[in-house]
Amino acid sequence: MLTSVIDIVETLAADVRAPERPPASLEELGETFSAIDDPLAANLRSALAEVRPGAGWAGEFEDLPAGEVWVVDALDGAVQLLQGLPQYCVTVTLLRDGEPELAVLHSPNLNETYAAQKGDGATRNGKPIEPSRKQNLDAAVAATSQPPFVTGQPGVAEAAGRSLTAVLGEVAAVRNLGPTSWQVADVAAGRLDFFWQYGTDATNLAGAALIAREAGAVVTTADGAPWTPSAGSFLAAAPPLHAAALKTLRQAE
Repeated sequence: MLTSVIDIVETLAADVRAPERPPASLEELGETFSAIDDPLAANLRSALAEVRPGAGWAGEFEDLPAGEVWVVDALDGAVQLLQGLPQYCVTVTLLRDGEPELAVLHSPNLNETYAAQKGDGATRNGKPIEPSRKQNLDAAVAATSQPPFVTGQPGVAEAAGRSLTAVLGEVAAVRNLGPTSWQVADVAAGRLDFFWQYGTDATNLAGAALIAREAGAVVTTADGAPWTPSAGSFLAAAPPLHAAALKTLRQAE
């Protein structure tokens, strides 16, 4: 099944194109986004229904129902795409009772695909991946982001600010490199050393969390509890760095 999903995502994402110039207003941004996202999401839904006929469907930002369900973000990093920037991807996750079973992330601009199936490890373009081997935070390149519509989650923006201040004092660099899911997958592959975020963001994090876990990264909340799609914070880190990253985040609370 994983191979079929990879083929579907890579084929359908090949036609995604940025607008000739960035939208000039919020209204135009919404219209341009819908013109790209709606047909792609519809095509993904139709194709995935043939792979798993009994599975339900949940778009981005929706609550996750029980049972087996596809969670799809046709344009993860849509803001970048609409600005003509390359950092976006297509994210497809199959969940069973809220737990990720399969995930595929594809970046058309990088021509790269992260994929994982529960219990089978994680890959990029078919080759196994593993997290960073760094031992100390002072050499770490970390990344962070915020959930969509962050102002709708009280206290999250403030927590993000405090944590950024704390982490900046401990690491070599902090970046926000676009799609949340892709940044977590980059932790899984050792391109980034850890990623953290405050706020609930199930649809962006569920599939990426599976890829990170299957690759061997440590995935928890920002206070060290097991991460679930309903959790209010997220941390994925290379195993040697997880405890130190966790300590830094706890000090910021």
